[in-house]
Amino acid sequence: MYGEGIIKGMAQTAKNFVTSYIDKDRLTTVEYPEERLPLSQATRNFPFLVFDNDPEKGLRCVACKICEKECPPQCIYIILERDEKGKPKKAPRVFDIDISVCMSCQICVEVCPFDAIKMDQVYELSRTDRFGGLLLNKTDLRKSNEYYHSIHPDEAAEVDARLAEEKAKAAAKAAAPAPAKPAAAATPTAGGAVSPATTTPPPAKPVADPKPIATTATEATKAAPNPAPTTGTAGILPASSPPTPTATKPTQTELNL
Repeated sequence: MYGEGIIKGMAQTAKNFVTSYIDKDRLTTVEYPEERLPLSQATRNFPFLVFDNDPEKGLRCVACKICEKECPPQCIYIILERDEKGKPKKAPRVFDIDISVCMSCQICVEVCPFDAIKMDQVYELSRTDRFGGLLLNKTDLRKSNEYYHSIHPDEAAEVDARLAEEKAKAAAKAAAPAPAKPAAAATPTAGGAVSPATTTPPPAKPVADPKPIATTATEATKAAPNPAPTTGTAGILPASSPPTPTATKPTQTELNL
């Protein structure tokens, strides 16, 4: 039938119009801002800083500046707190976020190792000053852990459980006694008495074998150094010369042969 789709659509619209005055679940709009729809836990807008108990001392942020380095639009600015002697403290003196530049990417939340920065659900942030009014400092950003539980209950419970587990492990490690050195074994003595074991002295270093002493005249001659040459009238001559072999006369038997 020609125009059947238009008729069905108009009928559905008329049904919703009439039943909206009877059934509240059929309403598709609310009277904002007096009435607001509940937001999902996955809703995120701009970051905020989480603190436990005390807003100053309980701030989880330690000013490690990881979020400042990883922020793509570079909208986070942090200055480390220092004492009178210039020693750094684990707290930020300045923590600013320019939400006019922030793009709500949540990278700062993912890289934070202390779960100190989370995403908020506040979206009514219109200001008359587009520059200074949209620059949030540490006082504007810090919010309690109870507020974090109210907007992200499941995520906050998981974070608290993990932090409590890490804290318990650190406390157990600090309370654990240092391992004792093993005691020396006792050695029994005569009569059944037990005396503490004595330490064994280290082995002596091997001594090099002394040079053997010549026992015969031949060995003494070989071991003795060559004598110094003497000078004669004909020049330099050796102190001693080897004996010259003497010829022996042949015997009569050898001559007959």
